[in-house]
Amino acid sequence: MSLLPPSFEALIDSFASLPGVGKKSAQRLAFHILGLPDGEAEAFAAAIVEARQRVHSCPVCQNLTDSELCPICKNERRDKSIICVVAEPRDVMSIERSREYNGSYHVLHGVLSPMSHVGPDDIRIAELVKRVAEGGVEEVIMATNPDTEGDTTAMYISRLLKPFEVKVSRLAYGIPVGSNLEFTDDATLLRALEGRREM
Repeated sequence: MSLLPPSFEALIDSFASLPGVGKKSAQRLAFHILGLPDGEAEAFAAAIVEARQRVHSCPVCQNLTDSELCPICKNERRDKSIICVVAEPRDVMSIERSREYNGSYHVLHGVLSPMSHVGPDDIRIAELVKRVAEGGVEEVIMATNPDTEGDTTAMYISRLLKPFEVKVSRLAYGIPVGSNLEFTDDATLLRALEGRREM
């Protein structure tokens, strides 16, 4: 028998369904929400509802936006001839933090994963091919994660783009800055050697 009211249990279960949130963290979040003043709790709930209603995919790059186009696609100073392909919207933020990339993006909203029954029609590959087919694209940078699904997705897309004669590149893999060679795994060392460049 639970000591908590059913509505409170439902709130805990809702938080626990979020990625990376365990049962104890979900309980802490639920108790925090109950402890908020009415105005703050209502603003929190309203923010969730508003985001669900207003946020949608940008029709060009498939990134999240609440206007007609996302800020990157609207920016005339961005280089539209280069497209960086990422798996998720959060990956755009990671690359933008470097302040080194000035091209455009394409968000797949997932990667190919036969084990999870995710095929080419389940992610935004067709939209990317259509963008490249329209012309003006010189390079597509595959920036999916360096794991089996990310590599499979990158290879699949590179084959699809071959007929369009655009350069398809892959983010370099290597040894993290500040780490020690002694503790680097064999696969990372191999990829670092393959991706070496002249100084």
